Amino acid sequence: MSRVDLNLLPALDALLSERSVTGAARRLGLSVSAMSRTLTRLRAVTGDRLLLQAGRTLVLTPYAEQLSQRIPALAREAQAALSRADHRFDAATLEHRFTLRAGEGFIDLLGATLIDRIHHAAPGVQLRFAPKPDWNAQPLREGAVDLEIGIVKTSAPEVRTRLLFRDRYVGVCRIGHPLLREDGIDLERWASYGQVMTSRTGEAENPIDAALDPPDRRRKVLMVVPSYTSAMQLARHSDLLAVAPYSCMGNSFMPNYAAANGLQSFELPLALPAFDISAIWHPRLDHDPAHRWLRNQVLGLCTQAYPPQSPADSRRRRR
Repeated sequence: MSRVDLNLLPALDALLSERSVTGAARRLGLSVSAMSRTLTRLRAVTGDRLLLQAGRTLVLTPYAEQLSQRIPALAREAQAALSRADHRFDAATLEHRFTLRAGEGFIDLLGATLIDRIHHAAPGVQLRFAPKPDWNAQPLREGAVDLEIGIVKTSAPEVRTRLLFRDRYVGVCRIGHPLLREDGIDLERWASYGQVMTSRTGEAENPIDAALDPPDRRRKVLMVVPSYTSAMQLARHSDLLAVAPYSCMGNSFMPNYAAANGLQSFELPLALPAFDISAIWHPRLDHDPAHRWLRNQVLGLCTQAYPPQSPADSRRRRR
């Protein structure tokens, strides 16, 4: 296309629409003489007079009449194609299915609010939550997953992350559990009750048992399940104790979630560090406007659901 000058396209569009050199010049912010020279170039390029004098006005030639049906849409399409990607994005007209990977707790407590938020702005968007059997980054690399939400455990050096909120582990039991009848929950009493352990991979290694001191102390794990929501349901219907992230107890949208499900949380008699819940994605989607919009929707939702507890959390969230 070395002989095609796309700068002539908006000029042709203006001339065909205005049917006036003066009007076209005003529309494009050019001088009348500059527009006259452009008309001369357009006549040479197309091999047609395009506009002819008819008294005090200009009229279109038959070929120009044909062009007038095509050029406006063509000019808009060219302008959109050659403008910055951000300017082309419109959530209201977006037709897309995003695949996310998150734990059951996030889906149960925030899934409905997230889709309400997204559907209000982008009715053509669908969310698909894929299973999360592990923390392998390969689905992100291959494009099978657009966004992952959770703890960053991948060793893939190229992935991008953004803090959504800080979380911590708490004990969970049914309302009225015997453990709660006495003041204070010490390590010995807590460990004496049967417990349900959560392990996504089925392995027994987890931060709770790693923090037990002395190292030879063991809690009475009677069941191992793959999700925190399953552990919470078992605790609800038995005297088993569970451990779950505090975020699974509720949020600003569902403040009474735990109590409504017959559960009560308590502070663990263990020194466990807090942990980060992050959005994780592949860098090829960094500047994709639709994906950036999705990330901002998830971040905004989590900021409302779990407000940062300290200035440090706020600074890390903005990074």
